[in-house]
Amino acid sequence: MTETTLPSTDADLAQLREDNRKLRKINAALIDRVERSSDMAGNAFSMFETAITLEAMVRERTTELEDALGRLATANAELAHAHASADAAQLRLRDAIDSINEGFVLFDAEDRLVLFNDAYLGFWPEIADQLHEGMSFEDVARLAAAHHRPPGSVVAPDRWVSDRLARHSVADGGHVQALADDRWVQINELRTSEGGIVGIYTDITEVKAEDARNRALELAERNLVLQSTLDNLSEGVCLFDAHGRVAAWNEALQHILHLPDDWAQEGASHGALLGWCRDRLGMADGGCLDWRGDQPGAARHALVAAGDRQFDVRSTALERGGQVIGFTDVTDMLRAQAGLQETAETLERRVAERTAELRAEVAERREIEAQLRDAKTAAEKANLSKTSFLAAASHDLLQPLNAARLFVAALGDRRLALPTRALVNQTSTALDSVEDLLEALLEISRLDAGAIQPEIIDFRLDTLLGTLRVEFAPVARASGLMLDMASEPLWVRSDIRLVRRILQNFLSNALRYTQQGSVRLDCVVGERTIRVSVIDSGPGIAADKQALVFEEFRRLDTRTSGKGLGLAIVKRASDMLGHRVTLESAPGRGSTFAIDLPIGEPVADLDSGPEPIGRDRSMRGLNVLVIDNERAIQTGMRTLLGGWGCTVLAAGGFAEATGLFAPDSAPDIILIDYHLNEGETGDVALDRLRDHFAMPIPAVMISADRGKELKARLDAHGIPLLNKPVKPAQLRALLRTMLK
Repeated sequence: MTETTLPSTDADLAQLREDNRKLRKINAALIDRVERSSDMAGNAFSMFETAITLEAMVRERTTELEDALGRLATANAELAHAHASADAAQLRLRDAIDSINEGFVLFDAEDRLVLFNDAYLGFWPEIADQLHEGMSFEDVARLAAAHHRPPGSVVAPDRWVSDRLARHSVADGGHVQALADDRWVQINELRTSEGGIVGIYTDITEVKAEDARNRALELAERNLVLQSTLDNLSEGVCLFDAHGRVAAWNEALQHILHLPDDWAQEGASHGALLGWCRDRLGMADGGCLDWRGDQPGAARHALVAAGDRQFDVRSTALERGGQVIGFTDVTDMLRAQAGLQETAETLERRVAERTAELRAEVAERREIEAQLRDAKTAAEKANLSKTSFLAAASHDLLQPLNAARLFVAALGDRRLALPTRALVNQTSTALDSVEDLLEALLEISRLDAGAIQPEIIDFRLDTLLGTLRVEFAPVARASGLMLDMASEPLWVRSDIRLVRRILQNFLSNALRYTQQGSVRLDCVVGERTIRVSVIDSGPGIAADKQALVFEEFRRLDTRTSGKGLGLAIVKRASDMLGHRVTLESAPGRGSTFAIDLPIGEPVADLDSGPEPIGRDRSMRGLNVLVIDNERAIQTGMRTLLGGWGCTVLAAGGFAEATGLFAPDSAPDIILIDYHLNEGETGDVALDRLRDHFAMPIPAVMISADRGKELKARLDAHGIPLLNKPVKPAQLRALLRTMLK
């Protein structure tokens, strides 16, 4: 845009300078004539005044045009920068698609190949070099059949191509395809809003070994539900089953619609949500929210008003019954668009009044601005959808991981042959890696979504460092390193949870990358801040690599077991707190990671009283009641606690638990999951159990929910919380502490 605008601008300026030169020449001639005229009060003086007026008008108009051209040049530079940002975003999108393990392919509305990754080519090695953008899907299918890639194409290639084209044109979900090299691939195809087709190719060879049909059907159904949910995600999402009951929802829905905390526990239905939106919020949806669970594929989209707010509402009926409704609060976006539109119109009117030659450039600028706004809105929606999806999936991901950890821990307590024990240790290490990765991903997701809000308090830094010393001292000893940490009493003002997480990541990285020598934590008091530094004798980091270590999945030494997420969490947490983080390092001279914490004011320590007198009580013979709606977790807990000598009874809820005990008996302690069946929660079930047994039985709450609201509610009732997956050592230490 700059190359086409500048020549026109130079020509306009040259013309204005020429006009100005002529006017100055005329003005000089008039002045000369006035000086040589004998009649000073006649027509000559009048002409002199006119020339002066014309010169002032020309100068004023020239200044206005130069200002307008300057603003136009600034706008052109901003648009060029926006173009560069859009190109970078498109490059990052392609890199992200190339990084996924599944094959990804996209066809446009004319069924022409638009985009694919290397994983997709891996399914067709014989024809990979012949695939290119612009090919039709039919050409790809015939090329695969010609090389006998699918076994079905060997006997009847034309029939296989015909069947494949028919299935592809429907694009209603997933199906399984056998390949000639004994691999199996699951193909999920779905039509996009523009009429194209996106395909996900997943290698499912391993899961086909024993129960191929059942497992493939289960994966297809889950992928279909996830795909449908993903396509309808905005800020708030609610999924109803075929009977109109709430099956799934996210926290953003409750925030956007101001729903009560217990709205989804009992009696939540489509009718209840519809009544809330229309009666309480005054939402004029025009029928967009009406029930269409018996009309598979029916979809509606509307921009509706509710008081002084505007919502983008999408409603889609699912193929197997049920309905998905998505809400996006677009009030601020519409106001911003209206403001931008008004500004653009005002600018266009002023430019049109001053010069008609710039109309084409202004129109082009408005068009590009609209495209950039649309691209920005789409990127923001995609980021919100990703964050909401990760948060909603956390519970389902952590449930089986929790059961696996319990089984492995129980197995590790038994007498095993050395090869078997080595396998158990390797399995436990792998589960630790999965847990660390999931926790880091979920924490980054929550930080990006703003779900974690700092709680700024004054606290003792040396107390926090004492807990970190206990945590990392065994790790340092196992690595043959010396760990030295400051212990002088200091007060800082910040969020203790986020500061602990930052220092944990600093120490973990230092111990991981230091092969020999020491790791030291120092505290230096400044005028307004305390600098906490973690200094190691590791290999050091080159200057051109130091900015990269704070990016996600960035590891400079691939020989270590880290996931490359710790410093990314440090970056987000420190930015949220407004604390400065620095890195000083050089190859061969170690590294120093530091954070500046504001100095706090000493406060009374209410928890500094004398410790209770007593000795640890053995857990042998301890009567434990486990309440969890997952049978696998019940079995794992029974096996783990039984290995510690406990007597374990397991139940799925309150009713089943009360039937396990005689009228005059009660458990010594209760381990209870927070999310139970039929909307029952652990805190309510625990209150009912304590009333039933008529005694305050000690209890531990277990949940995959890492929200601060749940922790605050349980802290208020004095109930300790363990997050899934439960670490056996942590559980054992907590039980022994509670039974002192």
